[in-house]
Amino acid sequence: MLTEERYKKILTLLEEKKSITVAEITELFGISESTARRDITALSKAGHLTKVFGGAVANDGTFVTQEPTVSQKINVQTTEKQQIARYAASLIADTAFIYLDAGTTTGCMIDCLSETKASFVTNAVAHAQKLASLGKQVFLIGGELKGSTEAVIGPQAIEALERYHFTKGFFGTNGITRRDGFTTPDAGEAQVKRTAMGQCRQRYVLADTTKFGTISAVTFAPFQSGIILTDKIPEGFEKSDMLIEC
Repeated sequence: MLTEERYKKILTLLEEKKSITVAEITELFGISESTARRDITALSKAGHLTKVFGGAVANDGTFVTQEPTVSQKINVQTTEKQQIARYAASLIADTAFIYLDAGTTTGCMIDCLSETKASFVTNAVAHAQKLASLGKQVFLIGGELKGSTEAVIGPQAIEALERYHFTKGFFGTNGITRRDGFTTPDAGEAQVKRTAMGQCRQRYVLADTTKFGTISAVTFAPFQSGIILTDKIPEGFEKSDMLIEC
């Protein structure tokens, strides 16, 4: 099959499925993974699709590849973050064992905590310091510290999380779509989020409306895997029972 024919078939599949993986392209066309990746790269450069980790998605959403630093995010959507954080903090009972994900919105929750006797586990150094200064019992998981987001990631973090069982977990996200679920630019952070979510009885994702319709490189959980706490229900999501307007 000629390269141009392959390109046309890949784009036709994307129109139907909205996403495709390198493995699917390899199997469908009987080509090597390196050839499949070259095809995706060529189509991405031409603006026909969006290249993501392990494959490609159709160009029907805003795609974000760069992770802003904490200092860049801290003063963005502050009113909305505080609104969401207050509601999220009200869900924490005295007897709870809580996972608190790294992120600026989850960080805002700490300022909203009542005199709760709940215990916390986090992968954010700043969160742990702030919780400890308030006299809360807090456990900081070990591993590699990522500079831009100040989050702990890596195999040690995963291993530590697999030993815990949380009553509730509160997570940040860089993007949300129905098809791609909750996404983040970094594969290491995605793995930590995915593992922690799997250890929680109840999962909440804190996201202001700017996160909807945005796609980052790596999915860490499907759309139906957690209750979304947001400042305003965005258009197209009014009938979803997975969203709570705070």
